[in-house]
Amino acid sequence: MCLPAGGENGRPLHILRYPEVMAQDPGSEEAPQNDDQILTSHALDLVSLYNSSTIESEMEADMIRGVLDSYGIPSVVSVTPYAGILGVEVKVPRGRLKEAERLIEEARAAGPAAAEEAEAASEE
Repeated sequence: MCLPAGGENGRPLHILRYPEVMAQDPGSEEAPQNDDQILTSHALDLVSLYNSSTIESEMEADMIRGVLDSYGIPSVVSVTPYAGILGVEVKVPRGRLKEAERLIEEARAAGPAAAEEAEAASEE
């Protein structure tokens, strides 16, 4: 939809609809700041990556979230006061699920020694 002049610098005011991404300033000449893949609304739906009701589940969920945060993957940890009964869950956007699963598997395969080594290297 294009409205008559009245926008910036006498240009027509465009009201744009982007079905796949959030609307951006139509007058902006700037390129997007990141080259990441743009996630559609369905790709942003949160899905379960980890769910457990063991005694160590809250600690493991925190470690998983730490790995995800270090790679820039947003996550939500759902904990209730009855975590031992109801469980702890880590959710990630559907569009990043495969990447998150791969990173968690790599971290588990590397083991605690790799985590200690990475921490020591970051402190130097």
